[in-house]
Amino acid sequence: MKGNMEERAERLALYIIENRATVRAAAQKFGISKSTVHKDLAERLPVYNRPLYLQVKQVLDENKAERHIRGGIATRKKYKGI
Repeated sequence: MKGNMEERAERLALYIIENRATVRAAAQKFGISKSTVHKDLAERLPVYNRPLYLQVKQVLDENKAERHIRGGIATRKKYKGI
């Protein structure tokens, strides 16, 4: 998804907000790297759409807080053979 970086950042933010998605899921959906998602959302989005940035930041902070729980669940599934 090349092209207008501001438009891409806005579409990423909307996708993350609507689906409560992680950075990894958004990167996979849009076919870009996680680093690009972070750069778009953390550096480009606040410059021209601050309210949208604040909404997506809330979702990303929530995902970050739950990250250790998801990791534990994944490890448990791995060793239980699920």
